[in-house]
Amino acid sequence: MKLRQICGAVAGVALAVCLAGCAGGGAQGADTGANGSKTYKIATDTAFAPFEYAESDGTYVGIDMELLDAIAKKEGFEYKIDPVGFDAALQNVQSNQADGVIAGMSITDTRKQVFDFSEPYYNSTVCCATKADGGVASLEELRGKNVAVKNGTMSANWAESIKGQYGFTTTTFDTSDVMYQDVLAGNSVACFEDTPVMSYAIDKVGMGLKIVAECDASSEFATPYGFAVNRGANAELLQKFNEGLAAIKADGTYDKIVSKYVQTVK
Repeated sequence: MKLRQICGAVAGVALAVCLAGCAGGGAQGADTGANGSKTYKIATDTAFAPFEYAESDGTYVGIDMELLDAIAKKEGFEYKIDPVGFDAALQNVQSNQADGVIAGMSITDTRKQVFDFSEPYYNSTVCCATKADGGVASLEELRGKNVAVKNGTMSANWAESIKGQYGFTTTTFDTSDVMYQDVLAGNSVACFEDTPVMSYAIDKVGMGLKIVAECDASSEFATPYGFAVNRGANAELLQKFNEGLAAIKADGTYDKIVSKYVQTVK
């Protein structure tokens, strides 16, 4: 799980890069207008429905986008969205090229070493999905086959943790849409994804996939999403996000936004 954590040896390398990126001055992403007001640059993913995705006119919508907009209005700050993809979004925040990131990003202990997180705004599990008419209905049926995973995600971590037990191999992709197409084309028999994202793809988009397994809600792979800034930077923005989140939860705006995209508000 836009639930993500680099795993294994990759995590060590990524962490070293992240720590290096935290060295230096404060955030450089925000623009200052003639009246002294600040416009924050917020990085996000490009395709992670229902949390962020582009409509036909190029406008970005989704749970994350609407929550951010509602919070900004409550707290009176301006922002501009920088849809660069998940990996690039994290890098831009670490290098102070963006002020914050909202991208269905899992709050993990590893990430807390390089980012400061908001209060959680959504809780998610991860799942395994197969082609609806592909004949595979369980994890046991993945033995000897290849599955698709998305780079840097908690769902990929779950797949890696059980692939020895169930005897499958993995192929990694950078985006969810390409990963889904790999399954639909028959190159992989299944893919691992965040449950709300997969459910949206099936129920609202008609992706032609079906969920055959889901991690337990108490699993280490079921983690909350959070807004994040570079560690030690943009404390004011983080405070505004937290205060705005609390406010829209209290007045019912949060539930209205989330319920537009998923049936169960978490």
